[in-house]
Amino acid sequence: MITADLSTALPELILAVYAMLALLVVTYGGQDRWASPLTWATALVFALLGLEVSLGSGAETAFHGAFIADGFARFAKTVILFGSAVMLLLSEDYMRRHGQLKYEFPILVAMAVLGMMVMVSAGDLMSLYMGLELQSLALYVVAAFRRDSIRSTEAGLKYFVLGALSSGLLLYGASLVYGYSGATEFKAIAEVVHAEGVSLGMLFGMAFLCAGLAFKVSAAPFHMWTPDVYEGSPTPVTAFFATAPKAAAAALFVRVLYGAFGDAVADWQQIIAFLAIASMFLGSIAAIGQTNLKRLLAYSSIGHMGFALVGLAAGTAQGATAVLVYLAIYVTMNVGVFAFVMCMERDGAPVTSIHDLAGLWKSQPRRAAALGALFFSLAGIPPLVGFFGKWYVFVAAVEAGLVPLAVAGAVASVIGAFYYLRVVKIIFLDEPSAALTGSMPVTHNLALAASALVMGLAWLPGVNLLGVPELAKAAAAGLF
Repeated sequence: MITADLSTALPELILAVYAMLALLVVTYGGQDRWASPLTWATALVFALLGLEVSLGSGAETAFHGAFIADGFARFAKTVILFGSAVMLLLSEDYMRRHGQLKYEFPILVAMAVLGMMVMVSAGDLMSLYMGLELQSLALYVVAAFRRDSIRSTEAGLKYFVLGALSSGLLLYGASLVYGYSGATEFKAIAEVVHAEGVSLGMLFGMAFLCAGLAFKVSAAPFHMWTPDVYEGSPTPVTAFFATAPKAAAAALFVRVLYGAFGDAVADWQQIIAFLAIASMFLGSIAAIGQTNLKRLLAYSSIGHMGFALVGLAAGTAQGATAVLVYLAIYVTMNVGVFAFVMCMERDGAPVTSIHDLAGLWKSQPRRAAALGALFFSLAGIPPLVGFFGKWYVFVAAVEAGLVPLAVAGAVASVIGAFYYLRVVKIIFLDEPSAALTGSMPVTHNLALAASALVMGLAWLPGVNLLGVPELAKAAAAGLF
């Protein structure tokens, strides 16, 4: 039994052992010279584990149902691992140039990714909390990684305090669910809900669980940490926050609601619909006044998580498929955007104002074209792939009878298009005041070009979004 359990959780065990061995090696073997090779080695481990996970099949459980390795978990882990690998590679040059490349960074990222993998495979409230906190504790530290910066320290402290509050909400909800169901395993909770319905106490527990998870995806009104943490953290850390952790938290949201409360869709659908509407409109409206690119992308992430929650609110297999497709597209878009943002410098100093992009079309036309395509895709303008992400979640909502929610999403998308198009206008039409002088390494150029090409061409009939919708559909079927 123990052997079978360990075999089921083998990727997580490999990553845990690797992170601990790496910590021992660099601690006793000379710290400074290990930072760069450790970064690349960790990225390679992520990529190999992502390949291993993606090739898996079937559904298995371990540790008495606390750990689930099914198609849904494999899809989410693949997105998490490959997104983390790319972001870690992109961060290496930035961290070295700014004197922040320490051996602790890739190890902390590895620990955070391990927590994410446990999260999306959680089949029990206990394993859910263990994975969530393992991820969160590592992210608190990397947010404040630039210790000599007041803003970075402030970002880490804000994230820690508000994260502790959200963990308290989630724990309180979990205790209520356990108290009224007598179980912590999702399958056992689902059986109680199916047999007895949702009692008032369990309804409160479910609401607190949703509040705690909403914080992790930075859904309004639990979004308050996002702009300050995005702005204050080192840019590679911001890039990491905007990709893998968001995908992991959203996948966990789907896992909890479908796995434990799948027969109580009517009870949690209104909560998710409210979170979706609040996030879409707050993200779209609040970003209009932003001139700092990192804060703008923070509000953009709030809005995009709102769109993902539209698919979750549907409460159907089609809705779960739409969420997975949206997450894959969202991560890909952000990889490209942040590959460029990390290289925005003038005279050796990083710059993050949207006005620093003025006239980019004249000085760097190819990169400007790629960045323009990514911002058009983030805005959801057809026929770019970002449009199809929103199309999938809106169709799922309409098919589930949530037409007003889909209409609200369309209106929010139109509002949000303004600030994306403003950035495109600055890139292509504004006169340059002073050109950006930062160079882009090969890895950054490749990430920017690949992301832009995927967003610009993957909609073609023969390409069919690289087969992601079919893979997501098969993955979502595992939840039912």
